[in-house]
Amino acid sequence: MTATDRSLELIHTAAQAAADKLAHDVIAYDVSDVLSITDAFLLASAPNDRQVKAIVDEIEERLLKDLGAKPVRREGDRESRWILLDYVDIVVHVQHSEERVFYALERLWKDCPELELPADAKATRGKAEEHARAQAAEADQEPDGAW
Repeated sequence: MTATDRSLELIHTAAQAAADKLAHDVIAYDVSDVLSITDAFLLASAPNDRQVKAIVDEIEERLLKDLGAKPVRREGDRESRWILLDYVDIVVHVQHSEERVFYALERLWKDCPELELPADAKATRGKAEEHARAQAAEADQEPDGAW
């Protein structure tokens, strides 16, 4: 079994929406062979809680406007560290970068086929690592307050 055309359409639209809101490391997996509850997972991350929420809001708005799709469930809003949108055909996970590293969902689904995504979404790969390096370099350059 493979992801349906509807699932692929949802994934592509959601991935583009995530990329438009500057998500990091957008990736999608066809999980239809190993799960009976959904066809595909979309994973994305952001370096702060506010951006996680903005990405999720954009995905939700775009899927509703462009494809008439509403999530049957939305979880994780209170803390905005890991928000899940369940559209039945697909499940979208948008995580704070720290949660993304800790839970490492890519390792869980690495045996599943990766789905082709729009170019903008592919271009987000490695952005979390770039951001972490830039933050570390910035922290190294700040004075330590000792006089």
